[in-house]
Amino acid sequence: MARRKKGRDVHGWLVVDKPAGVTSTAVVGRVRWALDAKKAGHAGTLDPDATGVLAVALGEATKTVPFVTDAEKCYRFRVTWGAETASDDASGAVLERREARPDAAAIEAALPAFRGWIEQVPPQVSAVKVAGERAYDLAREGIEMELAARPLHVARLELVAADAEGAELEMVCGKGGYVRAIARDLGRALGCLGHVAWLRRTWSGPFRAEDGIAFAEIEALARTPDLEARLLPLEAGLEGLPMLPVTEAAATRLRHGNPAEVLTGAEHGATCWAALHGQAVAVGTYRAGLLHPTKVFVR
Repeated sequence: MARRKKGRDVHGWLVVDKPAGVTSTAVVGRVRWALDAKKAGHAGTLDPDATGVLAVALGEATKTVPFVTDAEKCYRFRVTWGAETASDDASGAVLERREARPDAAAIEAALPAFRGWIEQVPPQVSAVKVAGERAYDLAREGIEMELAARPLHVARLELVAADAEGAELEMVCGKGGYVRAIARDLGRALGCLGHVAWLRRTWSGPFRAEDGIAFAEIEALARTPDLEARLLPLEAGLEGLPMLPVTEAAATRLRHGNPAEVLTGAEHGATCWAALHGQAVAVGTYRAGLLHPTKVFVR
């Protein structure tokens, strides 16, 4: 017999403003402990040295994680010129140095090549799997890999500020983007080499850094109503998807995994969520007046 998970049935989202020096996994563990929750996960890993939005899903909200990870995200970061590192950030060993330094005009001229759909090779120190192993594990063992390029949509990449030794940029991109790879490739394109000095995710889908709770505050408010009051509803993870109201009878059918009639329509084949009195019942595909559920929420 499988062991039951310890903890309470807690459902919703807690937006954390992650500090540097803490892993995303550690943040999830701290949130789960602080809320005494049975189940928790996050919507998009941040590097240990990165800061900003880490949205933690609890309970049934974990079923909405894919919709947040698929959404656009915004990053503010600084690139330091003159050196390429093994990890493409300041924590890695320097692989090569160059004396060249670009001015603001040269940086602006290089940026269009990094906008729109681009092909990006992930950093050697990344979570990409190679023959079943994580690339960062192989990199720590000193194994060099040839990682395949992956498509990435960059909706926006702008120069915020520049000085003699580096530049601050802001990027909005889709799922699977590596800011460290942008810094590396931009440095190569400019002939000066570069790596990320610091990185902050300012928003991720519907979640904003300014709305996040500080990591230290999680422990201070652990096991208190004040922390639970910071939870956003499960439905926050469904922002951007059409909401289709349903009747009590339709909600019962959906909860049992059956297609059900909805009270308003949507585009044929669209991914939508059904709501009873504003509360999510299921996510699925809309076809000919019916929602065909793929995920059902039980609370």
